[in-house]
Amino acid sequence: MDRYPPIAEHGLVGDLQTAALVSSQGVVDWFAAPRFDSPSIFAALLDHDRGGYFRLAPEETDASCKQLYYPDTAVLVTRFMSPDGVGEVFDFMPPDQTRTPTDRHTLIRGVRAVRGTVHFTLECRPRFDYGRAEHQLALDGQGALFRAPGIDGHLQTTFPLERDGQDVRGKVTLRAGESHGAVFTVCASGAEAPAFPTVDGLTEEFEEVVRFWQQWLCQSRYRGRWPELVHRSVITLKLLTYAPTGALVAAATTGLPEQVGGERNWDYRFTWVRDGALSVRAMLDLGFVEEAAAFVHWLVDRLREREGEGEDGEPLQTMYRVDGNPELPEETLDHFEGYRGSFPVRIGNGAADQLQLDIYGEAVYALAQGGEIAQRVTYQGWRALARTLDWFTENWNRPDEGIWETRGGRKDFTYSRVMSWVAFDHGLRLAETFRRPADLEGWRRARDAIFEQVMQRGWSETERAFIQHYDDDVLDASLLLMPRVAFIAPRDPSWLSTLDAMDRRLVSDSLVYRYDPAASPDGLRGSEGTFSLCTFLYVDALARAGRLPQARYTFEKMQMYANHVGLFSEEVGPSGEQLGNFPQAFTHLSLIMAAVTLDEALDHEQGR
Repeated sequence: MDRYPPIAEHGLVGDLQTAALVSSQGVVDWFAAPRFDSPSIFAALLDHDRGGYFRLAPEETDASCKQLYYPDTAVLVTRFMSPDGVGEVFDFMPPDQTRTPTDRHTLIRGVRAVRGTVHFTLECRPRFDYGRAEHQLALDGQGALFRAPGIDGHLQTTFPLERDGQDVRGKVTLRAGESHGAVFTVCASGAEAPAFPTVDGLTEEFEEVVRFWQQWLCQSRYRGRWPELVHRSVITLKLLTYAPTGALVAAATTGLPEQVGGERNWDYRFTWVRDGALSVRAMLDLGFVEEAAAFVHWLVDRLREREGEGEDGEPLQTMYRVDGNPELPEETLDHFEGYRGSFPVRIGNGAADQLQLDIYGEAVYALAQGGEIAQRVTYQGWRALARTLDWFTENWNRPDEGIWETRGGRKDFTYSRVMSWVAFDHGLRLAETFRRPADLEGWRRARDAIFEQVMQRGWSETERAFIQHYDDDVLDASLLLMPRVAFIAPRDPSWLSTLDAMDRRLVSDSLVYRYDPAASPDGLRGSEGTFSLCTFLYVDALARAGRLPQARYTFEKMQMYANHVGLFSEEVGPSGEQLGNFPQAFTHLSLIMAAVTLDEALDHEQGR
């Protein structure tokens, strides 16, 4: 067992309230419960010795490992192949279909021999509360109870277990056609223990979960050129959505580094207004209206809850917990060494208190996507939106920390101004389309003033391009969204010139950096990889600009950087390794957007 397998050597399973990572060696090395943003139970990915893990794999060290998803599902299959036999581990979590928060979550691990004989071993070593809480073990044959403050962990198997200190081990030998299983259930302290599993019962659970995912995916109306890639991305977005509220977390993990050994290690298990708002468009493009509508309702609730707080309060916060709680205090887990020594490991996120004005544009953009979504905004929701835009007419022209959450001081970021323009432009469209009461003249004046400012101050004659902020000539890949949000025509000469400048400054073998930290210090040490989100935005912009051969080649090359089961983290490192929290929702939603745009452009070119 590798102390720290590559970030990309994992698959994701989840139940729509939380999720776990399973390495290609059969190790659950990340799992937090009862929610995405809860303290971890297995976190060996952040500290091999202190984090805890759950291994189920063959004894043979020479067995090769392969991983895949059962077709069109979130059921992960890990295959182990050795001279003596071939075995498989099936990992899945029964999905929440009630949309009711629960403390009880179940990870099912089924094992079977496909050929020959396979000797499986099990090690279960939970470390509750990020490894800070001690637990006590009660063991009874095939059932183990791990008791920690406020939480119980039940491990039940169809084969014997033995004590290993306060942890457990087990062994089972399988011959071709034989199956066994292990079920790990977390629940509140003292809650009723789950029923003991049977092999037949686990088979039924497997079939039910497969049926759930395949039926859900049947809603997809995507008929383009990359169905497996797009459908894996939308399943991943679904896995990263907290069903009780419809809130999308940015990633399933915390603390995975943007540079191994560096300090850019953040907690992404929260809901960013920006990411969730853009996911609405991606979901609608594929036909998943209910998921899009659920996030819109969550967003409107955030707008409404701060009504009446006075003129000084911000109507929206950058990010929230999945239940809408705005409290995300940032702290460091000093006892964790971090992934391959990447310290500090942070939980919570201090960027929640930053001023990021672009989120108002993304919020209104989400509300304006598709007539069916817009029509679901109630009168109370519209009133909250209108009051937000009224407030924004007096506040859009402020320096902020920007989309990349820099910690080097506020600036006049061009992207923030572009999305401020989007807020008013789409707000005006909504008001006029649905005949809603609004300060149309005030919104229109603000929109037009922003446009003039960006065209005059956000343009660099030196670079012949739109720039990151008004104080220098640094480029920024976030501006690749300008044609998508209709701020500028995709074939306008100034935009084509900007694309050319980005080719020169930000693109490396089709991969795109978000900006150059050396040229525009962001208050943090170290460097980072190319940003996968930005690469897919680049594909989208190229396709809109009519540069279809370049767009398609870039998109096809980017697929090479997906992991073995089609997942992407946040960044791609210098050697092609995946970096950052995993898997990242922003990357997968931008993949969907790029695929849809590129398909439409290619179809148009081919006269379809």
